[in-house]
Amino acid sequence: MTTLIIAITVFISITAFNKTELLYRYQFNAYQILKRGQWYRILTHAFLHANWNHLLVNMIVLFFFGKALENYFQYYLGASTFYFIALYICSIIFSSLYDLKRYANDYNYNALGASGATSAIVFATIFFDPWQLLYFFFVIPIPGIVFGVLYLAYSYYMSKKQIDNIGHSSHFYGALFGFLFPILVKPELFSLFLQKLF
Repeated sequence: MTTLIIAITVFISITAFNKTELLYRYQFNAYQILKRGQWYRILTHAFLHANWNHLLVNMIVLFFFGKALENYFQYYLGASTFYFIALYICSIIFSSLYDLKRYANDYNYNALGASGATSAIVFATIFFDPWQLLYFFFVIPIPGIVFGVLYLAYSYYMSKKQIDNIGHSSHFYGALFGFLFPILVKPELFSLFLQKLF
């Protein structure tokens, strides 16, 4: 399923690189969603990316963590495909809700990319193996749970500062949703997390 989502996202993103009207029509825009009823934008924006770097980073993260998460879902939940799709789609929506309210009257605010969903995938993986080493910038080893706390703190801080054009709030809420998703599906998994954590 990870490979299929990557293939679909890459195809749509590359197509939109050459057809900017697709970006304007399907990117996240709270004003267009709420005032003009274009609700599809809540999902479609995650399959579009601003440039090659944006696309490659998200797809590389999705590839490595998505494969691992599918295995965890299969082992602990017995149905990797269903839960993986549910997590991916729901995280796109959930990670957009804050900005939907925040920018409801801002016609000029646009966003795109799968970062909210990829953050959810990363944090769901951390949930199942909190001490597994992640490689920050693909070089620096750091335990997943430590990375998770730092990532959430940084995303929250940057979302309040609003000093760049990155959707830090979608990163924060996507990550939060990803971590909580296994508990929502199977509450007893929280004890598994605590066992692995301590």
